[in-house]
Amino acid sequence: MKLEKIVIQHLRMPLVSHFETSFGRIFDRDCILITIHAEGLIGYGECVADRDPGYAYETSGTVWHILQDFILPSIQGQNIDGPADFRQRVKQIKGHEMAKAGVEMALWDLLGKKENKSLQTLLGGGKPKVDVGVSVGLQDTPDDLLRVIEGYLKNGYGRVKLKIKPGRDVGDVSAAREAFPDLKLQVDANSAYTLETANAILPLDNLGLLLIEQPLAEDDLWDHHFLQEKFKTPLCLDESIISLRHARQAIEMDACRIVNIKTGRVGGLTEAIAIHDHCFEKNIPVWCGGMLETGVGRAANLALASLPNFLFPGDISATDRYYVQDITQERFTLNADSTIDVPTGPGLGVSIDNDAVKDYLLREYQL
Repeated sequence: MKLEKIVIQHLRMPLVSHFETSFGRIFDRDCILITIHAEGLIGYGECVADRDPGYAYETSGTVWHILQDFILPSIQGQNIDGPADFRQRVKQIKGHEMAKAGVEMALWDLLGKKENKSLQTLLGGGKPKVDVGVSVGLQDTPDDLLRVIEGYLKNGYGRVKLKIKPGRDVGDVSAAREAFPDLKLQVDANSAYTLETANAILPLDNLGLLLIEQPLAEDDLWDHHFLQEKFKTPLCLDESIISLRHARQAIEMDACRIVNIKTGRVGGLTEAIAIHDHCFEKNIPVWCGGMLETGVGRAANLALASLPNFLFPGDISATDRYYVQDITQERFTLNADSTIDVPTGPGLGVSIDNDAVKDYLLREYQL
């Protein structure tokens, strides 16, 4: 496909309610929408890097720089065979996986539209709907937390993930478990602990959690190996898994027993599938993490999570969990069984609400 025009748009979208993790509280969310025109078709991709370097070093600012100055000039006007060809063309750019993933998503969308196949079909997924849960940020008090959880349970969510940090961990999670003894419950520390301070969360092992996600540093594998030895609850790695190589190493050293796959973090759907397949071979279950995506990224996550080794509910909540007005015409809704339907249209299966994009637009660049 010859790439005729590429547009990037920096958006800032207000959240329905604030979202707080161990690295801060946000009230709105930045993203980069990538639009590629080729052979009369239009493909859309979403870069999930946020405004601040809390979750990762990439931000909306670094992504804009890498896209504008390096990635887009290397592909605009070129004949790109598909996502794999794109990955080869940008492999000399070290890191910046979120920037690469956003462009790769748009190419997958174009490929699906060209072949009149859904992204799910292209990826090899088969489930018509996928199990999903909701991620609950830190609340001001444990009572506030219980009220928020109760609200999501009434909405139909069957699995809840709680954000934790030092001083807001065992007490909050114990209160949630006492109030909701049968709830599928897991926690996420976003690298808030060290191997020494993580002793404070050992009591979580007695609360029947599905998993404990990324307790130690984002660039750590080895200390997670020592921490996993202390827990019968599976540790799950997120930030530490940025490639198939890291996933293989983590599994070999028993640094985790579950892997969270985020397309943006690993550089795109191609690498995400490779990680899924390796984990499947090694009997390590995976699940799809979320980055507060718009309907563009949410559609891609649903297609990915329809692959067979996604055995835990993903952080792929309904549209109204985060946004009153999304940038896609389609809104994703929660089914009664805590699932969301996988899009079946060509490519991502979503269309863009251009009026909404204009409302949220901060800047635009076209090549």
